[in-house]
Amino acid sequence: MSTWKIYPIHLTIIEILQKKGSITDEELLEMLKAFYKEMGPDDLNKNLMAMEISGLIHVSSLTKGKRLIELKRGFQQDRK
Repeated sequence: MSTWKIYPIHLTIIEILQKKGSITDEELLEMLKAFYKEMGPDDLNKNLMAMEISGLIHVSSLTKGKRLIELKRGFQQDRK
């Protein structure tokens, strides 16, 4: 039985994108696995879809099977 994470995945994704700017889905998944051990591609896709529908991020296709994820402009201003 796994324990629940207190910090939501979408907030972790936003923090990573604020630090990195843009990132591929493969790199993002590897970074998220450090915080969420049971994170898989299906979980990532579910979260990315919800965040894109909400207008938080933009996902574009780089090559077949590889995507680029970036924050929408309104959320990038928090970057330091």
